[in-house]
Amino acid sequence: MLVKKIAALLVVSFMLTAAACDKKAPEPPPPSESTAEAAPPAEVSGLEVTFLDVGKADSMVLLTENSTVIIDCGERGDGKQIVNFLKERERETVDYLILTHYDKDHVGGAGKVVKDLDVKNILGPDHNQLSDEVDKYIAAMREKDITPQLVTEDISFELDGVQYTVDAPDKTNYGPNDDNDFSLVTKVIHSDNTLIFAGDAMEARLGEVMGIGDCDLLKVPYHGRKIANLGDFLDEVKPEFAVVCTSKEEFAGTVQKQLNKRSIKFWSTCFNGRVTAVSDGKEITVTSEK
Repeated sequence: MLVKKIAALLVVSFMLTAAACDKKAPEPPPPSESTAEAAPPAEVSGLEVTFLDVGKADSMVLLTENSTVIIDCGERGDGKQIVNFLKERERETVDYLILTHYDKDHVGGAGKVVKDLDVKNILGPDHNQLSDEVDKYIAAMREKDITPQLVTEDISFELDGVQYTVDAPDKTNYGPNDDNDFSLVTKVIHSDNTLIFAGDAMEARLGEVMGIGDCDLLKVPYHGRKIANLGDFLDEVKPEFAVVCTSKEEFAGTVQKQLNKRSIKFWSTCFNGRVTAVSDGKEITVTSEK
């Protein structure tokens, strides 16, 4: 059984104006009859990608007017942030949950997401990895009677005018400590704009996707840690923008220098907090909390 195989795996300061003293204590004001309502969720125009601030972990939410995709779920406890973010946007259904691989900082919140939201499709690599986080993810799928699709060949699908291609790892064995190189790499095309989400791909896996094509925005692989052929990969994909999901301790100075050397404008969750990229099909606009 496929599931068994995996297991065998986010003041206003105000001032009080002093009132003149009176001999008689002032009457309390009558209760207000406020008709104010909660602000409606922001409408999505084009493709909106939110890189959640989940520390040295990955979690991205991709929204269009009529579709919702999650790529990775951060660490244990981050599932609540993902669920709350989507419920604030009045999203209860996830069209695709893509888990790049099963490390704790990618699959950690997946159990909560699967449990609390209506997840239609789950994609993950055909790779065994054991942890409590994986166990909770599997248990949530069993409870919802969901069978994930283990990606052994490239998969393409379209949602609301956005094209997704999920690139499968070429090998079944990358050697010891090979979990990162099983990362699914996702290419997203929205009209004239291309975005690439590279998971934790390291040297061997980056070598496999060197021909993936140019992009406008890159989710830098492996939390901005040093990778021997990262410079070659940057030269191949030629991003204008990059986002690094990482902690200050993990974000290598050599990687920052590589991005600066190529005049790639970059944001990192450790310095900029939550990062949002919006594609209108022609241009990409990036904003951040900090």
